[in-house]
Amino acid sequence: MLKKLRHLKTHPGFMKYFKNTSWLFGEKILRMIVGLFVGVWVVRYLGPEQFGLLSYAQSFVGLFVVIATLGLDSIIIRELVHDERHKDALLGTAFWLKLIGAILVLITLAIAVNFTSNDTYTNSLVFIIASATIFQCFNVIDFYYQAKVLGKYIVYSNVISLLVSSIVKITLILIKAPLIAFAWAIAFDSIVLAMGYLFFYLKNHSLFTIQHLTFNKNIAFSLLKDSWPLILSGMVIAVYMRIDQVMIKEMLGNEAVGQYAAAVRISEAWYFVPMVIASSVFPAIINAKKISEELYYARLQQLYNFMVWLSIAIAFPLTFLSDWIINLLYGEQYNQAGSVLMIHIWTGVFVFLGVASGKWYVSENLQKLAFSRTFYGVIVNILLNILMIPKFGIYGAAIATLISQAVASYIADLFSKKTRNNFIMKTKSLLLVT
Repeated sequence: MLKKLRHLKTHPGFMKYFKNTSWLFGEKILRMIVGLFVGVWVVRYLGPEQFGLLSYAQSFVGLFVVIATLGLDSIIIRELVHDERHKDALLGTAFWLKLIGAILVLITLAIAVNFTSNDTYTNSLVFIIASATIFQCFNVIDFYYQAKVLGKYIVYSNVISLLVSSIVKITLILIKAPLIAFAWAIAFDSIVLAMGYLFFYLKNHSLFTIQHLTFNKNIAFSLLKDSWPLILSGMVIAVYMRIDQVMIKEMLGNEAVGQYAAAVRISEAWYFVPMVIASSVFPAIINAKKISEELYYARLQQLYNFMVWLSIAIAFPLTFLSDWIINLLYGEQYNQAGSVLMIHIWTGVFVFLGVASGKWYVSENLQKLAFSRTFYGVIVNILLNILMIPKFGIYGAAIATLISQAVASYIADLFSKKTRNNFIMKTKSLLLVT
């Protein structure tokens, strides 16, 4: 064992990915710690009613924000890993596409709010939060650093954004600011993060000028040709990740959303883990395919196994400590959130697997099938929410989310020959067969 560890320590490829993952994990752990303090303080300050309204506004925007990403994230990283010669054209085209996408989000929201029961104040919260999408076009810099396995620059930007955001939110609490000020704080977070990405990119690319941000029509068509299934997939993912809070608000009111969202915030706090791991090892998995199919799938199985073990290690203790954790963090005013957390935390098992296999779908260029599996999940989620929220309230919404995640991230793979082997690999992982 020690011999293997010494060998890995001297292996340049392993150390490159290990250091990159360590940087990204370090930032996310810091975010969890700071979020545990500041985020909980915000939730307690606002109370279930106002926190529920803020969460609803974020969830409603979340249903449409995927339009701003245009499904380009993994596609850009893949292209940069394969061939960096057209880096400037790729990043420039992606920048303008994302800016166009952000404008489309605002237009779509302006139409969508007319079909809700929202009052003027609620719609104000929605559009303030949605304005943050304008600055997400700078995330293309993040893609470049992911492809180059240079996570430290991503971390620098995120830490600066986190610290500024925390100071702003603490100040708002101390001065007893109204709810709408916290919506503006969410938008301000995106501005600070965008400026951080831009600063470190310009610092490391001194010859970069605005002329590098050119729009290439051929590249744009090529990117959108590959990404459109991911756009649709992202839309349905957004629906079954956020529709529960929107439906709870319409059926049960703002306070119920606050109770549910408080539990979901703890449950989803761990979702950065599979994203960091998958993003960091994605280039290594693609490169393994160039060597041999056997190595490629061996690495993928190892990734699935690790994801399942990790998710269970998180879910198991939280199942028994849910009520105690909720009371400790949020107080007795969130007395319904503990039982929601006990159920919702197990969705993490399928989320971890889904994130990992999502990278496999991109690597195999199976974006259409990626859309199909998430579409099955959203249909199941909506139907179960309609049936279960009126009967079981917010607990029914948690059960619906758990079942729909299992359908989208695992069961759907059974129905296609191209993904059936993937289903078998996931089954081995879920059965803890190494």
